[in-house]
Amino acid sequence: MPSADSELLAAWQAGDERAGATLFERHYPAIKRFFDNKVPEAAEELIQGTFLKCLEARERFRGDSSLRTFLFAIAHNLLREHFRSRHHRDPAAPLDTSNLSAHDLAPGPSTILAAKQQQRLLLDALRRIPLDHQIALELHYWEGYTAAAIGEVVGLPLGTIKTRLRRGRQLLEAAIEQLAENPELRQSTISQVEQWAAGIRDQIRSQA
Repeated sequence: MPSADSELLAAWQAGDERAGATLFERHYPAIKRFFDNKVPEAAEELIQGTFLKCLEARERFRGDSSLRTFLFAIAHNLLREHFRSRHHRDPAAPLDTSNLSAHDLAPGPSTILAAKQQQRLLLDALRRIPLDHQIALELHYWEGYTAAAIGEVVGLPLGTIKTRLRRGRQLLEAAIEQLAENPELRQSTISQVEQWAAGIRDQIRSQA
């Protein structure tokens, strides 16, 4: 059994179902993380849809980006389609995810379990900022993606993503300030956002 993604994908393209199952097991946790803090009620359905779309498109994948980035791009498109179909009578109508948040589109708490009060606050705050900014920040914080890699996922130029990350941090801080129960919690969360985000990342990876 080959081990590299490119080798597994080639084997899968040639009809080796075991190679496809290995790729699913390898990348399932990352795709699950992508959906869990955005659409907790539909996450499993969208995860399955992502891998089904990947299966349908596997002959067209030429390795210009990593397979994981390819999967995230599919997941991003499915997420937008999901929200558009749920919130527009016309499925073809554009969805303004530069203003709408996951909380607006899918009210309810995140299904990601967080041990610390600051982590729970951070997860809630991420769901309150515009979806476009949430996606960029979570890919950065949890997947370690650079601005260039995030651009590959969402199909936007580097400069746009850098601006989105910078603005996203500002919006996240404002959301934390609004949601925090007391000044101490607000300050301890805002001053160590990177550390709390890393803690959430490590926790959800250990639960995968």
